[in-house]
Amino acid sequence: MEKRILGRTGFEVSIVGFGGIPIQRVDEDTAYELVKSAYDNGINFIDTARGYMESEKLLGHALEKIGRDKFILATKSMNRTYDGVLEEIHTSLENLRTDYLDLYQFHNVRTRTDLDIVMGENGALKAVKELQAKGIIKEIGITSHSVDLLDIALDTGEFSTIQYPYNPVERQGEAVFKKAKENNVGVIVMKPLAGGAIPKGELCLRFIFENDDVTSAIPGMDSVEQILENTRAGIDRRPLTDEERTALKAEADTLGEEFCRRCGYCGPCTVGIDIPTQFVMEGYYTRYNLQDWAVSRYNAMDVNAAHCIECGDCEPRCPYDLPIIKMMKRVDSNLG
Repeated sequence: MEKRILGRTGFEVSIVGFGGIPIQRVDEDTAYELVKSAYDNGINFIDTARGYMESEKLLGHALEKIGRDKFILATKSMNRTYDGVLEEIHTSLENLRTDYLDLYQFHNVRTRTDLDIVMGENGALKAVKELQAKGIIKEIGITSHSVDLLDIALDTGEFSTIQYPYNPVERQGEAVFKKAKENNVGVIVMKPLAGGAIPKGELCLRFIFENDDVTSAIPGMDSVEQILENTRAGIDRRPLTDEERTALKAEADTLGEEFCRRCGYCGPCTVGIDIPTQFVMEGYYTRYNLQDWAVSRYNAMDVNAAHCIECGDCEPRCPYDLPIIKMMKRVDSNLG
């Protein structure tokens, strides 16, 4: 398995990492089998989150049996406050059965206001840096679905890693990846298979790894077969052939008419709906087989697709001309 240095962290991570979302739907024995298979096939980087239901607990069970020291372990939280993130970290350490975290990330920071809270006097960054000084947290990162937000975050100099979607149909992050590498910041790719929308997993990953600005991609996997397919892309480092590139482009092009790339240009919504997040939750429901989790997250939103008033303000702003009103109706039909 090829490894790359994760920016200024100095961590040497496998270019194929283990994304922790789908593991929440398996039992402990299967979780152990998956993590063991990942390790046996060269994966040494695991990414999970407090928000991924049972993911941390299942990974903790597997890591205790395989060896915590075999992996560079990352988790994250959407809590933005000093006291709140301390509580979240305590829970993560307990769930993961460890006394330290290699990488702790501020999860899905959406707006400048969110970032200002995280970095404020009573914000989460202050708490995490205090734990970093004690050796409980090794490095600090940030994840987002907004290129503009990550560009601002890079300018602060506070983060050792960024995490953002990237795949053959979502390429808007390439400029910020380049900036990150120039600043010795590691680049972690989420949604490398476009949230499961592109079935050609090995080809997607080989496409991603052609970008030297990327450090690691973290596909979610819940079967040994998926692990074998995805790790092959990191072990057999062949460039894409012209035929493979054409096939991958054709696959990506089929998503163009109704595939949200989460750029956020559709906002602000008249009634306050976070439009891209509606489609993210729908993807978890339809492609990740995480129906209960997606429905609970959807229904927990103060405003969701059900509140769309069909004003149409969002559609002219979308650079991909998506039929957002039609898509919002579909989301609510699936999740409402």
